[in-house]
Amino acid sequence: MGRISDSDRSRNEEAIRAAMDRLLRGDIPSGGRCDLKTLAAEAGVTRTGFYPKKDRDGTVREGPYQHLGDEFVRRLAALRESGEVVDPRDAQIERLKAHNAELKGRVADRDKTVEELTAFKKLALSRLAAQHDEIMHLRSQPSPEPAPLAKLATVPRAKTAVIGSCS
Repeated sequence: MGRISDSDRSRNEEAIRAAMDRLLRGDIPSGGRCDLKTLAAEAGVTRTGFYPKKDRDGTVREGPYQHLGDEFVRRLAALRESGEVVDPRDAQIERLKAHNAELKGRVADRDKTVEELTAFKKLALSRLAAQHDEIMHLRSQPSPEPAPLAKLATVPRAKTAVIGSCS
């Protein structure tokens, strides 16, 4: 691929700056992200222009739009440091991570409750079984013979005088 003319380069730089401003404002195309790949696609240039080039003799030179790529990365980092979320997908990811953490906490709480209820059920069943065994044991013992009425002692009733009316 040959070198581009100065007018093409300046036109491409203007397109890159316009695309950079749109992306950093949050105007991201569907399926895109706030990154160099989307910047290159929006500007209509190849993204290899944002990276250093290696000549045949092994020397490394700056890509034609590398300074703009570096500026884009710096501005994006500054926006992120200030707390502004440019990419709605990043905001969605953060929201989903928080929701996931909340759900994990709820599941852990429910697991603890299930464990406690299982232990309570086991204890209750063992107590019921012990009570049942005791009842069955008491029922299997011969009951004592009822005492004849003649042997029963009568309790004398005390005669008390009525003091006042009961109503």
